[in-house]
Amino acid sequence: MTPWPHPILAREGWPYIGASLALAVAVWLMLGFAASVTFWIIAAFVLQFFRDPPRQAPDGERLVLSPADGRIVKVVQVQDPHADRPALLISVFMNVFNVHSNRVSVAGTVRRIDYFPGAFVNADLDKASTSNERNAVMLDTPHGEVTLVQVAGLVARRILCYVKPGDALTAGQRYGFIRFGSRVDVYLPADAVPKVVIGQKVSATETVLAEFAQ
Repeated sequence: MTPWPHPILAREGWPYIGASLALAVAVWLMLGFAASVTFWIIAAFVLQFFRDPPRQAPDGERLVLSPADGRIVKVVQVQDPHADRPALLISVFMNVFNVHSNRVSVAGTVRRIDYFPGAFVNADLDKASTSNERNAVMLDTPHGEVTLVQVAGLVARRILCYVKPGDALTAGQRYGFIRFGSRVDVYLPADAVPKVVIGQKVSATETVLAEFAQ
């Protein structure tokens, strides 16, 4: 499959990158390099946080791709609270050092999008899935319903979603961004077969989370 193009540095970060670099340069010019070291470190952190490299999606019609970089914190059978159906839930937790661009796990058509204001507890905790600010994208796919939920974290304060009901999405397509630590919950048909385990590190688009049974 052709790699999805990405801007190397996420457009969501350009204002932050520009401001941090400008501040580091200003302190350097006014006070000298030694005084500006801390500001250069901050600028380097901001730069790495907003990186958005291209990714190669594996071939396979029944594959479910990871929507985010991070590590697996949950693989469990649950009731999807958004679609009210039995589901396999796989959750990916992103720390501040992961790429925070979100990609679509499986090709499908957006049926509904629900946004929920909420708290900002640690996204690594179980209650984050129902208590935190979150944005749920429900997809109709050839393999059944799939729900992708962007969940804000302890320091995350902005969930960005660029799709709307009726949009036809392709697996690996960039569809959103969450700033500064978060997670993505993926609700699949209950008979989907997980291909990851808790604690495993995953990469958006490139890692297969699960495989549809049919």
